[in-house]
Amino acid sequence: MARFYITTSIVYTNASPHIGFALELVQADAVARWHRMFGDEVRFLTGTDEHGMKNARAAEAAGLSSQAFVDGIAGKVGSLAERLNITNTGFSRTSDRTRHWPAAKELWRRIAASGDLYKKTYEGHYCVGHEAFIKVDDLVEGICPLHKSKPELLREENWFFKLSSYRDKVRMLLESGRIRIVPESRRAELLHLLEDAEDVSFSRPSDRLSWGIPVPDDPSQTMYVWADALTNYLSGLGFGTDGADMAFWPADAHLVGKDITRFHAIIWPAMLLSAGLEVPRQILVHGFITVGGQKMSKSIGNVVDPFDVLDQWPTDVVRYYLLRGLQSTDDGDFSFDTLASRYESDLSNGLGNLVQRAVTLIATKEGGVLSYDATWAKNSALTEVLNDTEYHRAFEQFRLHDAAAKVWEKIGITNAYLNEREPWKQSGEDRTTTLGTAAAMICHIASLLQPFMPSTADRISAVFGAPLSPLQDGQRLSVKPSEPLFPRHDTRTST
Repeated sequence: MARFYITTSIVYTNASPHIGFALELVQADAVARWHRMFGDEVRFLTGTDEHGMKNARAAEAAGLSSQAFVDGIAGKVGSLAERLNITNTGFSRTSDRTRHWPAAKELWRRIAASGDLYKKTYEGHYCVGHEAFIKVDDLVEGICPLHKSKPELLREENWFFKLSSYRDKVRMLLESGRIRIVPESRRAELLHLLEDAEDVSFSRPSDRLSWGIPVPDDPSQTMYVWADALTNYLSGLGFGTDGADMAFWPADAHLVGKDITRFHAIIWPAMLLSAGLEVPRQILVHGFITVGGQKMSKSIGNVVDPFDVLDQWPTDVVRYYLLRGLQSTDDGDFSFDTLASRYESDLSNGLGNLVQRAVTLIATKEGGVLSYDATWAKNSALTEVLNDTEYHRAFEQFRLHDAAAKVWEKIGITNAYLNEREPWKQSGEDRTTTLGTAAAMICHIASLLQPFMPSTADRISAVFGAPLSPLQDGQRLSVKPSEPLFPRHDTRTST
């Protein structure tokens, strides 16, 4: 049994999670479930990033203590994961003084022991949105192009991390593929950013930022939010405390949005190298969700609340739309109208119709009972459905939308097979072979649906009385008619 460890980024708790994090959750969950299909032992971490200036200011604006405010947002993130049927094994909170703080302090001490931290006075433009100092050259008419706000000019004494000392080592990791970046195009961007990488401010004066982890042996400073937050990938395994799951380190995959890739692919590996720890094996990068071709923005009023979507559509439908309807590594546009169209064409008329007519035919023509005959696998249509090479290759390359598309190709093959054979006109062994072969196809399709639509896969398994695993010669299928998988769905909402 192989070990596999995947993480999402952790939600910054200055506001409720939006649809973009729902995408990241279901993407990570699909990868985790795919690994479990092979029997891998999986650790899957998500959580919340609760310190920093933005959180403190949001709490103040809400009239709450920082802790009370982030508790509320963390609860919403946990609820979102539950409603999306996410199989995370851990939930990291950076305000957790029992599990996370010891890990962050231990990593800091290891970096300090390597001689890679020093204190100096620094003046620069601090973007609260980034929670980082930003170069003047990266501003557009004095404004941060991502957060549309003017950075604050700060002069203060901070601890700095010697990122510049690790440029060459990090470059070698990226160029050699030791840290695999997906998609490949992001690697070139990172190598370009690495050329100008400067030492990183790793703390803020505690009189300006008290909401955070105190720097070990220097209570006048608060740990930089990114130094704190990145450590969650270790604290989630028990680093600095019991270390119960550290056998799963290094992470096999960090799944992040494109806007925070440099933190994970440049600063984080350098921190780990300084601390004498192994670097992650790969970083999977997804794009943004747009609405009407525009980036989501409160000022525009086009932010999509994932809870609103889940109130209108079943969980598996939302999962399918996010995983199939949006390309895994590119920006994708969210639309309620497109979701409804996908539901009608792919789910109701596609998968749902296939299962319903096969079940009805088996129940009425075969008494609801079939025994799988391994010789049926010689049929060219079934052979094609059972060939999963492209499906698994798409997962390996983090092309989840392509993997889902391969499943729907198999659905099309099965529908075409039934149309060609016309079992409603057959009798005897010919009809049994046709319906048994179709049942085997559908059962296999259900097994491949597990990463995308786990509840639907379970329902199909129950209807056919078959496990979500390859059918064995002589295996008995007991088919039980049920309500349609995807009945007519009425919604008045559109975006």
